[in-house]
Amino acid sequence: MAKRDYYEVLGVGRGASADELKKAYRRLAVQHHPDRGGNEAQFKEVNEAYEVLKDSSKRQRYDQFGHAGVGSSAASDGNPFAGFGGFGGQSQEFNFDFGDLGLGDIFGSFFGGQAAGRSGQKRGRDVETSVETSFEQAVFGTEVDLRLTLEDTCEHCKGTTVEPGHELQTCDNCKGSGQITNVMRTIFGNIQQAALCPKCKGKGKIPEKLCTVCGGKGTQRKTQTIKLKIPAGIDDGATIRLREHGEAIASGPKGDLYVLIRVKPHKKFTREGDLILSSEHIDMVDAAIGTQINVETVDGPVRMKVPAGTQSGSDFKLSGHGVPHIKGSGRGAHIVTVLVDTPTKLTPKQKQLLEQLKNTERRRGLFS
Repeated sequence: MAKRDYYEVLGVGRGASADELKKAYRRLAVQHHPDRGGNEAQFKEVNEAYEVLKDSSKRQRYDQFGHAGVGSSAASDGNPFAGFGGFGGQSQEFNFDFGDLGLGDIFGSFFGGQAAGRSGQKRGRDVETSVETSFEQAVFGTEVDLRLTLEDTCEHCKGTTVEPGHELQTCDNCKGSGQITNVMRTIFGNIQQAALCPKCKGKGKIPEKLCTVCGGKGTQRKTQTIKLKIPAGIDDGATIRLREHGEAIASGPKGDLYVLIRVKPHKKFTREGDLILSSEHIDMVDAAIGTQINVETVDGPVRMKVPAGTQSGSDFKLSGHGVPHIKGSGRGAHIVTVLVDTPTKLTPKQKQLLEQLKNTERRRGLFS
């Protein structure tokens, strides 16, 4: 479904002032807010439109190029990484840093201590780490080696805690139930209370002989190398989740590994969604008569035409030279802002030539 015009979404004209935009946004945000019974999709659409139009530079590009000038919006599609497939057999999920939406703490519960899986079974501890990539690696994707020291499954007992050649036997303390019953006497009578069996830790079975390598722990601390494929188009602050690549636990699944992606700033480029932004300087003569310039892109130099009469601050779009769409195919654009340099020091001869040009062309309106 094609996106609606942002001005139409907010119900304002293209010449609307910043104050008019804010008033329209507040009215529609209250009207469509899900907590007030509104439509969530419309609420997101209103937010996306306002986020673009309230920013003067984004608004200028939107007026000139439409939706292609402001890149894809995470606000309109929810999590842009949802449903993204695994890499190299590893199941991976991606999450944005939701920042001031107040959702950042949701992921805090993933880290530290043992966690219960979907079925309630205990699993190993989740682990969080980070990796730094260059701007180009984030655009085109890359593969990195993560070297981590973690609790891994004991190779000798395969995590069973039992010395090979021996078996698990029924706990004689709880008779295999994993629980013991304590009776408490109160003024209301005797009250039975079930508690975890301290001998078998609720498992109902104990090793006939403890593993001689891990001492019945079921795990060993090991340094391992994990290959991580970073997909093309990933952004700074995204998180990749590798299922069951965290720490191990005896007789249970491993925890998950969460890798925070940090993208190093580029000396020339900045990024907005799937757009890449940069600027190029030209002199005022080239701006007046037109020229062609070499523009640096992530794909290498691209020849770009600058038409006669170009004003400083004008934007030009190089289609297909931006960031690959993390969902679907194709790439965003590279937006080039042309800055016209006015000379500050002129020789007497240069001043004389400019005065002659000014006097000759004044009547034709060149400088009006």
